[in-house]
Amino acid sequence: METAICGRLALSANTVFNSKPVCGIGDRQSLCRGAYANRNILMAVSATGPGKGGVLERPVIERTTPGRESEFDLRKKKKTTPPYRVILHNDNYNKREYVVQVLMKVIPGMTLDNAVNIMQEAHYNGLSVVIICSQADAEDHCMQLRGNGLLSSIEPESGGCC
Repeated sequence: METAICGRLALSANTVFNSKPVCGIGDRQSLCRGAYANRNILMAVSATGPGKGGVLERPVIERTTPGRESEFDLRKKKKTTPPYRVILHNDNYNKREYVVQVLMKVIPGMTLDNAVNIMQEAHYNGLSVVIICSQADAEDHCMQLRGNGLLSSIEPESGGCC
């Protein structure tokens, strides 16, 4: 049980003093400065009243530092960002096995079967959709594919311009 001690006046978490909450610093100070003439008296009155029991728990307040977003804001932003396609283009320079290896290395969760199917589609149709994800992730995957010598691009999933 928490106890707030102000001068010589001690108040427990279940204490009511003149029906005012004792949660703020200003309340404690005003309580100590002139609420009672005799500060040596300790008073404890049940805050829950007759027939009610338990201790109220403090609410959890999420505080963010300037420049950082809360977890709720990040989830909301992730839901509202439009999805983008990462597109692999066929080229005449890289071997098929190499393309499959790069896809498995760059794209998280890419299986051998999926990589082979994507490579085959790009080889026969000229291009293939590798993954659909957020714009930031799509840009990152595209740059990694290009860094490994593959031709790739991104576009909004809707097919048109934003």
